[in-house]
Amino acid sequence: QVQLVESGGGLVEPGGSLILSCAVSGFTSGYYSLGWFRQAPGKARVGIASIKSSDNSTDYADSVKGRFPMSKDSARNTVYLQMNSLKPEDTAIYYCATAAQFRWFHSLSSSAYDHWGQGTQVTVSS
Repeated sequence: QVQLVESGGGLVEPGGSLILSCAVSGFTSGYYSLGWFRQAPGKARVGIASIKSSDNSTDYADSVKGRFPMSKDSARNTVYLQMNSLKPEDTAIYYCATAAQFRWFHSLSSSAYDHWGQGTQVTVSS
């Protein structure tokens, strides 16, 4: 089965940085489409970034564009979200998600994804 394991959340001061990791397993093709989502307290879950593993192409929401670059370590089957210049409004639970096998695309919509990680808390506060 496809499984996603997230790590890297924590407490950080405004302007600081964190790196989130999403380890992916269970894709027999070796390729996948992965999205990052976040859910702030009292708000809906929203998509912020996506990556297509076949070519490492990426897409970002305006709220994080230029601040949250992604990268992939193919040997470890892990996608990283480098979060820079963090703001209090970035406080949320962060999730990674993948689409079904043999579907490769960029999407920031929750409905496009089939498998979800457990989430990791990011708190930005002074």
